[in-house]
Amino acid sequence: MHVKVLDEGVVERAKARGLDAIAYAPHFTRLPDVRERARRFSDEDLLVVPGREVFTGSWRNRKHVLALGLEEPVPDFISLGDAMAEFDRQDAAVLVPHPEFLTVGLDAGDLAAYRDRIDAVEAYNPKHWRHHDRRARGLAREYDLPAYTSSYAHLRRTIGEAWVEFDRRVDSARALVDALRDGVERRVVHRTGLGHRLRCAAEFAHLGWENSWKKIDRLFLSGTEPTHPDHIVYDGRFEGVY
Repeated sequence: MHVKVLDEGVVERAKARGLDAIAYAPHFTRLPDVRERARRFSDEDLLVVPGREVFTGSWRNRKHVLALGLEEPVPDFISLGDAMAEFDRQDAAVLVPHPEFLTVGLDAGDLAAYRDRIDAVEAYNPKHWRHHDRRARGLAREYDLPAYTSSYAHLRRTIGEAWVEFDRRVDSARALVDALRDGVERRVVHRTGLGHRLRCAAEFAHLGWENSWKKIDRLFLSGTEPTHPDHIVYDGRFEGVY
């Protein structure tokens, strides 16, 4: 349902693992760029659906929300409420990745507040430890929300480690959004065994790089993010949270 990397190797691995579609939602990348890359790597054997994992709030108080089916760009660093309102305006599918995971997931209070606008909760993520998955499944049950999973692949070899099987043909981005919005029956599936656990451990270890050097680079060295609400492309429509 959700990958961070996309190239020829990713497509080859996705097809080898029998996937029909992947959702591509890299951080801090503007929607037109995500769309163009998704279009470039889609073909008759693999659909690549563009998405945005929006980074709401400030660096100190950040929460991620995944949106599929956006027609217009939504920046990062806006409030969770503003992001949800924009997703609602655009009739996007709204998914909760890694709930209550570290400091970047929506918590139970957020699920209660936005339950009517959330379409699914991620119940399995290769970056999770087992207690994180148990908690995520519990939240989905508590708020009576459908579950989903994703490889959440930041590394190419994690592609196809987890996937969703829908009870409906999904052959377009709109079909995927509709399946999620309609709560279509599905199976949440993931691989098992030592190889799977090692690939999950590698994904978790990747967090160290994301939250150290890469974060320092973003905060102090790279300048304004292309998805910052002050960027000229958003024409002052959004108020940031700093």
